Amino acid sequence: MTEAEVQPAETTPVRNGGRGRIVAGVVVVAALAAGGWAVVQARSGNSEATKETKPSVPVSTAPVVRADVANRRVVNGTLGYAGSTAVAAGRGGVATWVPKVGAMVRRGERIFEIDGVRVPLLYGERPAWRDMGLGVRNGVDIQQLERNLAAMGYGKGVTVDRHFSLATYYAVRRWQKAAKLPVTGSVPLGQVAFAPKAVRVGTREVVIGGRVGAGQLVVHGTGTQPAVLVRLNPAELPRIRVGDPVVVTLPDGKTRKAKVTSVSQVAVTGGTTAASGGGAADGTSSVAPVTIALKSRVRGFLDQAVVQVAIVSEQHKNVLAVPVSALLAHALGQYEVVVVEGGVRRSVPVRTGLFDESSGLAEVTGDLREGMLVEVPDESA
Repeated sequence: MTEAEVQPAETTPVRNGGRGRIVAGVVVVAALAAGGWAVVQARSGNSEATKETKPSVPVSTAPVVRADVANRRVVNGTLGYAGSTAVAAGRGGVATWVPKVGAMVRRGERIFEIDGVRVPLLYGERPAWRDMGLGVRNGVDIQQLERNLAAMGYGKGVTVDRHFSLATYYAVRRWQKAAKLPVTGSVPLGQVAFAPKAVRVGTREVVIGGRVGAGQLVVHGTGTQPAVLVRLNPAELPRIRVGDPVVVTLPDGKTRKAKVTSVSQVAVTGGTTAASGGGAADGTSSVAPVTIALKSRVRGFLDQAVVQVAIVSEQHKNVLAVPVSALLAHALGQYEVVVVEGGVRRSVPVRTGLFDESSGLAEVTGDLREGMLVEVPDESA
């Protein structure tokens, strides 16, 4: 859905103090997800009347600013975690321990056990594919291993490069002893498992007591960074950019600032778009996943909870803007603001552009300049 455009309410002539004055009704700016815009009292009058007449309600002032103003539309998203990681066994055997779903596994911690021997998780983009020890050919797997040894505090004397040196050998022994692994100074294939980052276990692909083959998937998980997944119609992708700011409304109505971190360039068949409300997939719809990272942690909500996401649909940068509450509805769908300069109040007609729900600003053009003060309702009164 899109934000409703602000429309002036119907005006009704009202007599006030013996002088004719048209008092407009209220203007309501549609809310996104939680709450809504404040009601803006609309009134009209010429500049002279504004100078002479004091406001009928307590007012304060706010500056005219230059800002980026965006129009947003609200879509449904799913609360979860960013990234996808699959961890496979490097050797065959019997699975004797597998972490529970939802468990967080970090560097150096066991990700599973094979034949009663713990398999620690180390960080790296490349999976292990060979034994690592003295005399092996240089490679990025050696570099990954040395980087992890240094991060865990066992890298004394080790140069982090692609060479398995004598210093690497002794560092591996110190680590193996502390980790209660066979102390050999070499790392046989299957003794460790690599993943890009810490893993939050999403599914267990084997059962405890079952046989596991070399290369078989044992655990599938995600990263530990909270994120929201939104499935959009592929036609909407050209308007979405990595880094775009968004606002996420949680199930309790509270909001969190977030930003787009990835936009899939491949449409997936069989999903439902965010605009469809998350109904059952019909097997024919194409959707494009968009990942949104939250800037703060979210506690107290179930994984896969439905949230609302306000995504930018149109944006105007570096434009003059005033608080929405400064706008006064005038006759014939026009607006004005009351400028305060040197203690003198005067009405200034303005044309409105985009309304930004997240910032509470409205784009305006007219006889205004940055820094001018305009009247707004005094919320402290």
